[in-house]
Amino acid sequence: MESLKGKTAIITGAGRGIGKSIALKLAKLGANIVINYRSDSKSIEDLVKEIEALGVEAKAIQADVSSFEDTKNLMKKTIEVFGSIDILVNNAGITKDGLLLRMKEEDFDKVIEVNLKGVFNCIRHASPIMVKQKCGKIINISSVVGIAGNAGQVNYSAAKAGIIGMTKSVARELASRNITVNAVAPGFIQTNMTDALTDKVKETTLNTIPLKRFGSAEDVANVVAFLALPYSDYITGHVINVDGGMVM
Repeated sequence: MESLKGKTAIITGAGRGIGKSIALKLAKLGANIVINYRSDSKSIEDLVKEIEALGVEAKAIQADVSSFEDTKNLMKKTIEVFGSIDILVNNAGITKDGLLLRMKEEDFDKVIEVNLKGVFNCIRHASPIMVKQKCGKIINISSVVGIAGNAGQVNYSAAKAGIIGMTKSVARELASRNITVNAVAPGFIQTNMTDALTDKVKETTLNTIPLKRFGSAEDVANVVAFLALPYSDYITGHVINVDGGMVM
């Protein structure tokens, strides 16, 4: 059984939902974890304890991924504490949904700043470190709406589609340095965000999923774990959908 013992993984937006599941999954595989968060420090403290109970080290570092300087400091502090950045999971994201005809400019800009530019910022500052190490795994969390689109999510879909283009471009640039870059595109995953939807919306969505069930955050974490482990060393520039067959 392969493990991540001795590796350091940064997960952005790791405080809840998919990010938290990814952090716990990689910790169970032996990686030391950097939990990046923007706010809500109480739940972060609890997560640090939960991860440390698994026998690995955990460090919570506050940073706004949409800030070029904050992400630079995130990487700098990670190196100061752990000495390497072996895995970068770009998970942080927000939604500000609304139909195009009513969408405010600031709602478009903010989603692009966090969800797309945030991925650029993190890769920009982590990649020189990985190049020096001559190895690294970058895993970007996109979405099936970045492939198929979704009414009411022009900003979110554009950002997630942009992540796919960025993934493929960076994969080409960094392949010769033994750094792989892949994306995971979740479909309808049960989180606090989706729990708030009406039963009618859930039923309509369920009818579009061939497997006839919603995914869990752990389903996404399992694919991220595969991409972080040596099993995936010959895979780069790809997008793996975790969507029950919703988008084929």
